[in-house]
Amino acid sequence: MPDTCRDDFPALRREIDGQAISYLDNAATTLKPRSVIQAVSAYYESNGANIHRGKHRLSEEASDAYESSRMVIARHISAAANEVVLLRNASEALNLVAHGLDLDPDAYIVGCLDVHHSQLLPWRRAGRLDLTRVDSHGRLDRDHFRTLLRGRPKVVVLTHCSNVTGVIHPVEELIAEVRAACDATVVLDAAQSLPHQRINVRDLDVDFMAFSMHKMLGPTGVGCLFGRSELLAALRPLTVGGGMVDWVDLDGSVDRRIPFKFETGTPAIASVIGCAAAIRYLEGLDTPQRHQHAQELSAALVDGALARPGVRLIGPPDETDRIALAALRLDDGVPAGEVARLLSDSYGYMVRSGHMCAQPLVTELAGGEVLRVSAYLYNEVSEIEGFYQALDELLSWMAPASSCG
Repeated sequence: MPDTCRDDFPALRREIDGQAISYLDNAATTLKPRSVIQAVSAYYESNGANIHRGKHRLSEEASDAYESSRMVIARHISAAANEVVLLRNASEALNLVAHGLDLDPDAYIVGCLDVHHSQLLPWRRAGRLDLTRVDSHGRLDRDHFRTLLRGRPKVVVLTHCSNVTGVIHPVEELIAEVRAACDATVVLDAAQSLPHQRINVRDLDVDFMAFSMHKMLGPTGVGCLFGRSELLAALRPLTVGGGMVDWVDLDGSVDRRIPFKFETGTPAIASVIGCAAAIRYLEGLDTPQRHQHAQELSAALVDGALARPGVRLIGPPDETDRIALAALRLDDGVPAGEVARLLSDSYGYMVRSGHMCAQPLVTELAGGEVLRVSAYLYNEVSEIEGFYQALDELLSWMAPASSCG
């Protein structure tokens, strides 16, 4: 699988001090294929005008390209174009919903312990948030979830896939349980899942869904919010200003229709245009071979962690219902950040260290910072094997030093 696409990613040709890089930080952001880079460059080279602001030829061309990208994104998740709001990132999308529902300060909200900070902090501010427990491998405690639903929450916020454990939760089943238990608004964070699988928002029966294009081969600066049209229309905008109004006078203003009433100011035009190229690229690789390759990457990550005494895998010890991601807790005294730096500078392996913007979960399951390795469609099993060999070498001389103090 990677042999057919690695050449499409110019960044993979990069070397550091003569060492070829191996990019294994895909849960943070993915690299960009040449088609995406070319789409962004083409806008700047041949146009560069603002959108929805003028009647001249360049503005109309840019506006058409921008709205065509919205349609490509919407079609990818089986939504209508007016149900997709284009924002800066998934964090802004989730904040828009949390703010826009205009909840009572005491409104009861149910979430999950493996929530990303972008899904935790807005809802903590919006109401009274209660988090569903997870087991020792990061899988949702379904009994506890059902218990919390008996409190008849106003909103249920779900994480489709954890950026710490790689666990893919059975959100279709969870949403069905919500519908049976209460009349809650369901908000899904799909930032980690959508890069790896198609999602049909109609089949899923979700009310709102947020995701980031930069995690699925697209440019940075674009977050997307899906919302059912009738629910979007009732949301209060998070920001106000130019571009989101049809009329302004001394007595008031008239908001534009959805989704435009949520899109204030000049957007990331080139990046949004590049997103259409990213979606087309992903759809072109939506094959059984790609998904088999993802399973092989996941197996290599899990098996490599389980085979090492100085490493503890945070997450399930198998490849069932998970993406190709492994969070590793190193022996006490071995600093994950320093290991990440050495892996990069001495071996060319780009991985992440820290709390992954999910500190409550990392604290609960790992007790401290972790090293995260996340693979994607252009990675090879041999890279993961090489990463573990490099980690072994580092730990062989770092671990003894850590135990002396």
